[in-house]
Amino acid sequence: MDRQDSSAFGAQNRTSVERVGDRELVITRTFDAPPDTVYRAWTQPDLFRRWWMPKSASGVALVTCDLDVRTGGKYRLEFSAGGPETMSFFGKYLDVVPNERIVWTNDEGEEGAITTVTFTDQHGKTLLTFHELYPSTEALEEALQGGAAALPEQMDQLGEVVRDPAI
Repeated sequence: MDRQDSSAFGAQNRTSVERVGDRELVITRTFDAPPDTVYRAWTQPDLFRRWWMPKSASGVALVTCDLDVRTGGKYRLEFSAGGPETMSFFGKYLDVVPNERIVWTNDEGEEGAITTVTFTDQHGKTLLTFHELYPSTEALEEALQGGAAALPEQMDQLGEVVRDPAI
């Protein structure tokens, strides 16, 4: 996957997925909402739950969503496929600048990425850049076969959430 676009909401809201070099993945998307709204959707568990789990992953639910979004804070996401066993994703926030940037670790395995999400104001809209740096080419390849493939769908769902006038 070198580059992919999702055009569900028109050309200006296309999700661009680009592999950069051997270890990096960069996703960009412009949202028709200001940075503080998009940032809230990343940092408030009730909003995050509304968009993070791809709808196409039917039968899988986000059962735990603990987000302490501050520099030095931690997060834990737990998923269930209906049985008693769950799958966890967790890490710590390395750098948080409200409405501008969130940087976190993915600590569930040795091959976890460092993820940086930036929120750039573009005349009342938000250019979101999601950047992942993996420790190896193999780790990036595995991510591209797994959860990273769902990122365009997640960005579409995030777009729906941030258009909600109630948030």
